Amino acid sequence: MPTPGLFVLALQVDGSATSTQTAAGDVVGLILDASPISQAVLIILLLFSVIAWAVIAVKLAAFRKVDRQTAQFIQVFRTSAKFSDVQSVCASLGHSPLVGMFQAGYAELNAQLRHGSAADSPGAAPGRPTLKSLNAVDRALLRASSAEVSKLEKRVTFLATTASIAPFIGLFGTVWGIMAAFMNIGAQGSTDLSVVAPPIAEALIATAMGLFAAIPAVYFYNHLTTRVKQFTTDMDDFALEFLNIAERNFT
Repeated sequence: MPTPGLFVLALQVDGSATSTQTAAGDVVGLILDASPISQAVLIILLLFSVIAWAVIAVKLAAFRKVDRQTAQFIQVFRTSAKFSDVQSVCASLGHSPLVGMFQAGYAELNAQLRHGSAADSPGAAPGRPTLKSLNAVDRALLRASSAEVSKLEKRVTFLATTASIAPFIGLFGTVWGIMAAFMNIGAQGSTDLSVVAPPIAEALIATAMGLFAAIPAVYFYNHLTTRVKQFTTDMDDFALEFLNIAERNFT
């Protein structure tokens, strides 16, 4: 048999759910009844939010793939006896930024070694292939690293833009709504709460929407930027490792 306490608790829960639904309905009604300027502000903020979440989803998925393929490439690179063996797997691991760096360094190595072989005298016995400039290989790796970092950072800056501009767009909508609210109060000549509260609540929705768009953009911008820095560190380490191998074997 239900006790009186459980009955009271059930009434409270039911009342809370009803009040939440009523509040949500009131917010939707305020948005539908808002001025064209306020609705335009809300649409702009909604677009910023949708695009930001799309960028977040795409970049998180891409970075997971980068992590996985980078680990696979490093394993192949460190266990292969020749650079040509590493080159053969590059096509299947194209999302790793280390692949682009390796291909740039490998192309520079081949160019220098072919040029050195062609410069030998025709009757001389082939000797140990040597590099003419290790600095040129380093520059090739540096150029490839810059290109890979640009690819990793692509579209991430949109999150910074959203984080910076969305609160101000929301604030503009709020200021505009409050101005309209005061003009309405002056026209009606009443400061009754039923007259004052709805237009001010409508104005504050823009600020809330601006924060809704900006807060996740700030968090994921910092998160993705940190990931890019980690990838950059991995690329720097790989460049040093590549140069060490080239110096040991070709100088």
